[in-house]
Amino acid sequence: MRPSPCSVSNTKEENMDHKEEICAAKLTDDLVVDILSRLPFKSFCRFKCVCKSWLTFSSDPHYCQKLPKVPAGFFYQDSDNSAVQLVSLSKNDEGIDGTLSFLPDYEQLKFIDCCNGLVLCEYRSNHTSPDILRFIVCNPATREWRILPDTQRDADNFYYKTMLGFDPSRSPHFCVFNFHEKRGTGNLVLGTRRVEMFSSRNSLWLVNSDLWDPENNTISVSVRPHVFLDGFLYAHSDLDVLVLEDVVAEAENIGVPPSNWTIKLPLHRIDCMADHCFRGCLGQFSGMLHYAVAEEDGHTVLIWSYADGNPHGWTVEHRLSMRNALGRDDFVHYEDGWIWTCNYEIIAFDLEREVLFLIDETTNKLLSYGISTRKVDEIKDGSHWYMYYVPCYSKLPDQEPY
Repeated sequence: MRPSPCSVSNTKEENMDHKEEICAAKLTDDLVVDILSRLPFKSFCRFKCVCKSWLTFSSDPHYCQKLPKVPAGFFYQDSDNSAVQLVSLSKNDEGIDGTLSFLPDYEQLKFIDCCNGLVLCEYRSNHTSPDILRFIVCNPATREWRILPDTQRDADNFYYKTMLGFDPSRSPHFCVFNFHEKRGTGNLVLGTRRVEMFSSRNSLWLVNSDLWDPENNTISVSVRPHVFLDGFLYAHSDLDVLVLEDVVAEAENIGVPPSNWTIKLPLHRIDCMADHCFRGCLGQFSGMLHYAVAEEDGHTVLIWSYADGNPHGWTVEHRLSMRNALGRDDFVHYEDGWIWTCNYEIIAFDLEREVLFLIDETTNKLLSYGISTRKVDEIKDGSHWYMYYVPCYSKLPDQEPY
């Protein structure tokens, strides 16, 4: 039985006996999991952010059932920008402020995104200039927030798609990606070549004006669920996944545009219309990028994993029957004979909890589907723009002056 790579000893004790350090370092995984399982819930959640090997225990089939389950839920906000709401999926959600009532009392607060426990909102008052974008990042579990420096809107015919990046297993810092999308006559999307990137490391907005796709030249970024993993943002872009490097904070690298490239999605089709392409959903598990998408007839959902070392890139990990889940056979139709549409939409999946989340547009319900149990549960009536949320109990980094 291999020893755990992380010591569970108290590192704050500077004069710890050397023999005790050696003993702690040789604790087996079984003993570490037993210790972690006895911790208070919030302490366990914080310790998951301290050591990657402890984080992996939560996704290990042998150990995950012994450890506390972090609560989860869905944030949403109605189209009239009324109060932000959290649909909780767990009874163990005490202390999580799902309405964000701890934030300053802004006249307008618009929910934008959430990522690994942090939430991004746009805020403004009736006196805020229309040329200014203002963002705030907060943690509903610890009730902390950070106000970002203002950034400027471009001229007319630009739309903004803003995403939050945060990976507590890698860094306490977060970043925000604000994509500028050019549109033409009739709201025609002309592509995205520019992105502003903010890092909490230095409280600066940096601009990258050189986004490109080697095949299509222009990129159109979708606001469908994205992944931030090991310092890279993975976001839907037309038929592909846009991979964008995090902001580099070192002074000698400021001004150097971060690299970006694209990864072809599985079931990639040149003639695929947007409704088909964007019905898939990105996710992550055990440090790897994953993707869930319905096959063309809608009868089966495939969940793929992606690995750079794999010569084929993507590997099918799960095949889920939607016939069994939804109890019907008719899932897709073609509008005007060629635009593919599906009457359910995958909005999230969590392989640690072995669950797929989808909106059944026939019944207008948010559902969960157990990957192992094949059990379907109704979560909520009504169709909203839901964002999957799993809390993080680590502290936000101190606010840097700007």
